[in-house]
Amino acid sequence: MSVLIEASGLRLARGPQRQLALPDFALHEGERLCLVGPSGRGKTSLLHALLGFVPLQSGSLQVFGRARSREADFVPLRGPLGLLFQDPVDQLFGPTVADDVAFGPRNMGQDSAQAGQLALRTLAALQLEHLAERPVQQLSGGEQRLVALAGVLAMSPRVLLLDEPSNGLDEASCERLFACLLDTGLPMLIASHDQTLVQRLGTRILTLPA
Repeated sequence: MSVLIEASGLRLARGPQRQLALPDFALHEGERLCLVGPSGRGKTSLLHALLGFVPLQSGSLQVFGRARSREADFVPLRGPLGLLFQDPVDQLFGPTVADDVAFGPRNMGQDSAQAGQLALRTLAALQLEHLAERPVQQLSGGEQRLVALAGVLAMSPRVLLLDEPSNGLDEASCERLFACLLDTGLPMLIASHDQTLVQRLGTRILTLPA
């Protein structure tokens, strides 16, 4: 299996006086690697660092076969690495669901018609087409999570980065989320405290030390 992401000796900035050391890891094609461990040990920071949102202080990071260290190295990854934020409200921008899902494709250069069609196809694939014209402020928590996922998938990512994707969801919403994620067939890096999610989705576990 080809290596998609490989990290060695990573240290991340956590404020002016603190660095966070992370264990070495690699993500391969076909894997769903779950990051587990106590709160505050860097699961979210690691996901954000893969997109250049948290600066690397030292260590080696390769994504899709290229070394990544400077801001310019990370810009091309924002799309191929699809990040689902811990709070879906942080990534819902559009006035309606369809507008929101089309935002990423438009931002990547598609015209409004193309982006709109892609948004509707993505919503249909997740069985969310009935929400297309609903204002995002009127979505339930589970609907917000799935619409945020649709927005990520509309950008045709190669890898999903998922930050506590089942956080705050009831059992029925979790089951729907798990099914949607498995249906994508994409490799994933998943930060989660949810042991049910880890058991259902994970193919491998990386434990961050206390």
